[in-house]
Amino acid sequence: MSLLAWAVALMALGLVIVVVEMFLPSGGVLAVISAASIVASIVMAFKHSSEAGLGFMTLAVLGTPLLLVLGFKFWPRTPLGRRILLDVPTGDDVLPDVELRRQLKELVGRIGTAKTLMLPSGPVVIGNVTYDALSEGTAVQAGERVKVVEIRGTRIVVRPTDEDLPQQATLDPNDPLNIPIDKLGLEPFERLT
Repeated sequence: MSLLAWAVALMALGLVIVVVEMFLPSGGVLAVISAASIVASIVMAFKHSSEAGLGFMTLAVLGTPLLLVLGFKFWPRTPLGRRILLDVPTGDDVLPDVELRRQLKELVGRIGTAKTLMLPSGPVVIGNVTYDALSEGTAVQAGERVKVVEIRGTRIVVRPTDEDLPQQATLDPNDPLNIPIDKLGLEPFERLT
């Protein structure tokens, strides 16, 4: 076998080992073997001719970084890459799970009414409670029905809907909590002077 054939074989082996090192971490052992193989390839190519040596050196200088870039591009999709690299957390993953967020998450899917014109935010009434909400991008007229579609942080995101409001329980007229205060017959507070 000629020196040029050995140089080609060692260069191919060195470049293949560079890629294998990315997928099978060896603590640098494969990287050292790869570097030795590529250097031996360049030396043999220079022994054959100076033009071949310069060509192999150019191939090593350009090919190794190119293979590394391609390997890093595809490595996260491999089984080992998926096990080693963690998924990037979303905004909801890093927020603390406080009582307010849990209560707001329960509102998703509920129907309410816009209290005022929402351009893009404003108050909405959902189940007799007023919340500050954000429209999903369109203006919402006062009195228009809205549906809670998402919770972003502590903001309620709504969109206009044609769905009917859920039926509310009828109020007991004899319950003192349902009677207006002026109808209870209470005397006004005396003025302190």
